[in-house]
Amino acid sequence: MRRGIWALVVLLFLVLLSGCQEKVTPEERLAEYVKHWNKAEFAEMYSNYLNKETKNTFKTEDFVERQEKLYGDLGIKDVKVSYKKASKDNEWDVEKPATFPIQVKMETIAGPVEFEHKITLVHETREDSENWYVEWNPSFIFPELAKGDAIRIQTSKSLRGEILDRNGLPIAINGTGYEIGIVPEKLTDENNKVKLADLLGISTETIDKQLNQGWVKPNLFVPVGYVAKSNTELLDQIAQLAGVTRMDTAMREYPYGEALSHLSGYIGDITGEQLEKWAKEGYTESDIVGRQGLELLLEKRLRGTDGIRIYIDKAVEGIEPITVAEKPAVHGETVRLTIDAELQKLTYDSMKGEAGTSAAVNPKTGETLALVSSPGFNPTEFMLGMSGDKLKELSENPLNPLFNRFKASYAPGSTIKPVTAAIGLAAGTLNPAEGRTINGETWQKDASWGDYRVTRVHPEAPNPIDLNKAMIYSDNIYFAQEALDMGREQLVEGLTGFGFGEEIPFAYGMKTSQISNEGTISSEGQLADTSFGQGQMLTNILHLASMYEVFLNDGTMYKPTLFLDEEKAQVWKEGLVNAEQATTLRKSMRNVVVDGFAQAANLPNVPLAGKTGTAELKAAGEEDGKQNGFFVTYDSEDPQFIIAMMIESVEDNDGSAYVAERVADIFKYDY
Repeated sequence: MRRGIWALVVLLFLVLLSGCQEKVTPEERLAEYVKHWNKAEFAEMYSNYLNKETKNTFKTEDFVERQEKLYGDLGIKDVKVSYKKASKDNEWDVEKPATFPIQVKMETIAGPVEFEHKITLVHETREDSENWYVEWNPSFIFPELAKGDAIRIQTSKSLRGEILDRNGLPIAINGTGYEIGIVPEKLTDENNKVKLADLLGISTETIDKQLNQGWVKPNLFVPVGYVAKSNTELLDQIAQLAGVTRMDTAMREYPYGEALSHLSGYIGDITGEQLEKWAKEGYTESDIVGRQGLELLLEKRLRGTDGIRIYIDKAVEGIEPITVAEKPAVHGETVRLTIDAELQKLTYDSMKGEAGTSAAVNPKTGETLALVSSPGFNPTEFMLGMSGDKLKELSENPLNPLFNRFKASYAPGSTIKPVTAAIGLAAGTLNPAEGRTINGETWQKDASWGDYRVTRVHPEAPNPIDLNKAMIYSDNIYFAQEALDMGREQLVEGLTGFGFGEEIPFAYGMKTSQISNEGTISSEGQLADTSFGQGQMLTNILHLASMYEVFLNDGTMYKPTLFLDEEKAQVWKEGLVNAEQATTLRKSMRNVVVDGFAQAANLPNVPLAGKTGTAELKAAGEEDGKQNGFFVTYDSEDPQFIIAMMIESVEDNDGSAYVAERVADIFKYDY
C-alpha cells in the first residue's frame, strides 16, 4: 500500500516538474540548426529541423543529396553561418513566425562567396510534441537560386607562360600546329591509311579506332594525330595522301628545335610520379606539364591557373544567367633568358652535329649567352608523343643525343693551364719571364715516380721555356714543374679559389667541377697531372668559360646567370690575379692563336685569344684512348663573350685544332 502511494507521488512530481520547465526558444533552435549547417550535416537538418511545408515541397534528394553534390562539385569549404541574436527581453509568440538575419560565408573553387539572408522559423506541433522548425528554400544555398534553377560551372583555359631569349626571340611559345585527320568518304585508297600511319609513327589499328567512333560520319573530319608546322617535310608528304587533311590547332612551339632542345626541354602528359608530387597543388591526371629542361625547371612559373565561374542558369526563359563567384584565368609568366638564341643556334650549327658541348658568357656581367649540348633532339616529337621505334633509334644512337652534356663535367686538358699559371703568379711561385730548360719528349722528377712520366705535346719547343712559350706550345712539363714548385696545398687552395669543389651558383643544376674524386691531391704524379687538366680533374663547360672572366676582369669571376631579371655582375670569386698578372696571361693567350697551335682561329678581322686543350681518355691497359678537344676563346679587342667548346673523339680529326676551327666559324658571322 505504501509502495503504491510513493509511486503516485513521484509521478505527480515529474508531471509538475515538466510543467515548470522552459520550452525551447526559436533562437536556441536556430543555434542548433546553424551548428549542423556549418558541419554540412544535411541529413540531420532535413530530418529534424525543416518544417512540414518545406518537406512537402523539397524531397530528400532536393535538399540532402543536392547540397552534398554541390559541396563536392563546387569545392565548398570553410562554411561559416552566423545569425543576429534577439534581445534578451524578447518574448516569443508561438502563433507568429520568428525571423533572424543571417550571414553566410564560404570558399569555393571560384573564390569566396558571402551573402546575407533572413531565416524564418515557425512553431509546429508533431505527435504530442511541439517545437520550432525552419522554413527553407534554395536561396539558402545561393540567394538568387530558386526551385528549378540549375547551378553550373564554366571554365576558361589559361595559357602556359612562354620562354623568350634576351632579345625577345621565341624559345618555347604558345603557337599553332596542325591536327591531321581523315575525311572517310574521301579516303578512297586504303594504302593511304597505311602510309599515314607510317608517317605519324602510329598503327593502322589506332586510325581504325578513331574512324569507328560512334559520332563519325562520311563527310566529317576525324583527327588521328598532330604535326608541328615546322615539320614541313612531313607535312608535304602527308599532303600527297588523298582523303587526309589538316586543321590548325593550338600547339607549343620550339622554333630553335635541336639547337636549344636540352635547354628548353619540352612539355607532355603529367607522369604518375609528378602527379603524386604535385596533386596537392591542384594538378590532375589530364594536365600537360614540363617534362624536361626549362619547361620542367620553370613549371611553377609557366603554369597558368584556369579561370572558373559558378553561375545560376535560371529556369525562367529570358533571364540572363547570374554569376555566383568567378575567378578569372591567370596566364603563366613569360620568362626572359639571358641566352642569345641566335648565338646559340650559330654555336650549335658550328659543331656540325658532333658530340660535344659549348657555353658562352658575357665576361662583364656573368650572363650566360649560350648553353649547347650536341647533338640535340626535336622537342616537338617528344611533346606530341614519340613512337617506340623512334625513341629506340634515339636511345641507341652512338652520339647519344638524349644526353645533356652541358650539365656534365669533363677533364679540361690544357684549357686549365691559364688557371694553373694564374695560381702560380698570385702565389709568387711562378715568374713569367724565367725560362726552364726542358729537353726531350718525357720527364719525371726522379726514380720515385716509377713508370709515371709527363709527356710533352710539342718537344720541338725552343729553350728556355718561359710562361709565354709554355702557353704557345702547351708544354705539360713546364706546368708540371711549376705545380711541383708551388706544392699540392697551394694548387688545391688556388683551384678552390676558382670554384672547384663548389656547387656552381646557377639556376640550372650543373655538375660540380672537381680537383679529384676526394678533392685533394695525394701524390706528386697526381699534382703534375692536375696542373694540365688531367688526372681526376673534371670541369663543367659553363664553369670553364666563367673561369676565363678572371683574365679579362683583373681577377674577378661573376656568378653565371640564366634569367634576364637576375641581378647582373654578382661577384662569385675575386682577387684571383692582379691587373699586371691578368695582362700577362691575356698576351700569352693571344700568342697561342697567332703563333701557337690554335691558328685555325687566327682570323684576319677578329683578334681571338684563348687556349686549346686535349684530354685523353684511356681505359686501363690502353696505350691510346679517345680524345676530347677543347677551345676557350674571346675577341681580345672587344670581348663581348667568352666561348668554351668541347667536341668528343677528335683523336683522328686534328685534335683541339679542329675545335678551334669550329669556334672560329662563330666569329665569322655577324649574328
